[in-house]
Amino acid sequence: MNLSPTELERLTIFTAAEHARRLKARGVKLSHPEAVAFIADEMLLAARCGMVYEEIVNLGATLLTPEDVEPGVPTLTEFVAVEASFPEGTKLVIVFRPIGDGQEDGEIPGEIIAADGEIDINQGRARIELDVLNTGDRDIQVRSHAHFFEANPALEFNRQAAFGFRLDVPSGSGIRFEPGIARRVSLVAMAGNRIIHGQGGLTRGQLDNPEIRAKAFEAAQQRGYKGA
Repeated sequence: MNLSPTELERLTIFTAAEHARRLKARGVKLSHPEAVAFIADEMLLAARCGMVYEEIVNLGATLLTPEDVEPGVPTLTEFVAVEASFPEGTKLVIVFRPIGDGQEDGEIPGEIIAADGEIDINQGRARIELDVLNTGDRDIQVRSHAHFFEANPALEFNRQAAFGFRLDVPSGSGIRFEPGIARRVSLVAMAGNRIIHGQGGLTRGQLDNPEIRAKAFEAAQQRGYKGA
């Protein structure tokens, strides 16, 4: 029997997941690798059995609770991503914060305990609100650092208004947009030297440069970005 590297990796995940199931059945709390293997295996199996993308993502977020794992594991497990096989081909399936949304009671290993008082993030920055519709056929995640103007082309919103802005959420977090569902989001002006490179490849330079801005708008229209 000849196995490809992908098939060997699948067997490794299955073996680790079976070990995790055995521990879970005996009431033993799972470690981080065991928890990830368990969730990944169930997601891959669901895809193989014909479950659709959205259902697999929802499934992945319900398999384990903080009570099933060792302290710190929910926080460590920011996401689980697998390349699953569907009738139309292979897709990357990602579920964020799959274990109790990363919420834990008591002290968490490695956590930062902040001083008392409130912290007003992005204080003094310009803010706007926009309605965003996912016109695609799968969930889209936009993270806190992303230049929202250059977010996934399938997201439909006022792109020109979003130029120079990012999501008004804590650093490292993000927002998930489900297909066909519109939601209102708050954006905050980007700070620092306001120079953008990379991202979606639309903006290449200083955000406040009118020439850079005009080229970014033109590129978005040419590439078919919704709302451009």
